[in-house]
Amino acid sequence: MKIETKYHGLIEIRGEEVLRFPNGIPGFVDEKEFAIIPFTEEGTFYILQSVQTSELGFVMTNPFTFYPDYDFNLENQAVDTLELDSPEDVTVYTVLTMADPFNKTTANLQAPVVVNVKKKLGKQVILTGSPYQTKHNLFSEMIAK
Repeated sequence: MKIETKYHGLIEIRGEEVLRFPNGIPGFVDEKEFAIIPFTEEGTFYILQSVQTSELGFVMTNPFTFYPDYDFNLENQAVDTLELDSPEDVTVYTVLTMADPFNKTTANLQAPVVVNVKKKLGKQVILTGSPYQTKHNLFSEMIAK
């Protein structure tokens, strides 16, 4: 299928690449279908692109690349929504707030995007009672200056 995207224009994606977000995502509850599209060639950054709304695309990354000690527990409701059977079926992303200059970009570690890659289900989980916030510097303080 062809979809119009925020950052890549018109692209072709396979139906099996579409992720279902049964509850939408916070702020966009009617958006239920997304594709994860590589944003950079080296595979560090991705776009969570709405299949139905071309202007809706979020830049994401794997949080463990930048925060190796990042850790959280999923509540049972999220595990059920994602139909998770095994930790191996999970991929985690964090949504970025892009900045100019780029080295001031921040990551939302309080609301990771969790994907069941086996069943193609996704959910943006809002962590409660965690030390994480919505804006963590993606790059170290020394680089960000």
